Amino acid sequence: MCQRNVVSWTAMIMGYVKQKKYSEGLALFHRMQIEGVEINEFTLVNVLSACAHLGAFEMGKWVHGYIHKNGVFLNPTLATALIDMYMKCGYVDKASQVFDKLTERSVSTWNSIIGGLAMHGYGESALERFKKMLRTGKKPDHITFIGVLSACTHSGMVEKGQEHFNSMTRDFEIEPHIKHYGCLVDLLGRAGYLEEAYEIMKNMPIKRNGVLWGTLLNACSAHGDVELAEIAMERLIELEPFNDGNYVIMSNLYASKGQWEEVIKMRRFMKDRGILKTPGCSWIEVNNVIHEFVVGDGRHPRSEEIYSMLDDVAEKLKEFGYVP
Repeated sequence: MCQRNVVSWTAMIMGYVKQKKYSEGLALFHRMQIEGVEINEFTLVNVLSACAHLGAFEMGKWVHGYIHKNGVFLNPTLATALIDMYMKCGYVDKASQVFDKLTERSVSTWNSIIGGLAMHGYGESALERFKKMLRTGKKPDHITFIGVLSACTHSGMVEKGQEHFNSMTRDFEIEPHIKHYGCLVDLLGRAGYLEEAYEIMKNMPIKRNGVLWGTLLNACSAHGDVELAEIAMERLIELEPFNDGNYVIMSNLYASKGQWEEVIKMRRFMKDRGILKTPGCSWIEVNNVIHEFVVGDGRHPRSEEIYSMLDDVAEKLKEFGYVP
């Protein structure tokens, strides 16, 4: 491209973010700054989205400072991205401060604060925000109710969750999507109402997917219900035959019940199908640089130093009587 401007740079960053290549998006943003290209609110929204997904708090905080320093108008779209970034980085107070200072709030902005509070276990606070949203005359949408139901789930408010689920259609004419049913199944499952959760799944008018059956499987694992877990696992083998996580959960449940023959069968089944456990992956931000780590991976330029330090930590743990 002969001439690159803010539109073309932002389009590229947006493309990386949509493809979930967040580190590449931020790297391109750094190049954009080096070349002295102007930055607009659309650029910042996409950069904040990348920061949110990576947990890149320092970079996200820098963007917030840039907005303040340069007098960029914090419209609802940009505000939503900023709140989402702070929430996903774990800074609930900062997200709440941004929200409280806003003079203009869209449904999306309300959704981000409600969903963020719910995600961090502040169920009562999330529901209080929902009440305030209704008092302002804003009409909730299906995303609002995902946040509301999640708030009830993470705070164990079973009756309130069921009431809000019913009010979607009754009071707001919103037909529940599969994610709403997922929240309801999760709500009941976490509280130990496994049969009730299963009944919801059997009677729901929407086709059940792997996420829903996986939610039930997790609940069965948490409460030690092997029989119902086997029903869920049967469906998951049909829907997600190569999802290693499901097999691991089922195998661990069998092990917790001392059903070692079933554990062996499950592991043999995985081996015969060539199903391997997905290695863990994590990111960390140091001096505005994102470092990615994968279990068993030695590609990081300082991997030898890192593994040496891990060995030292493991030895220290053993000295204090812990088994790493």
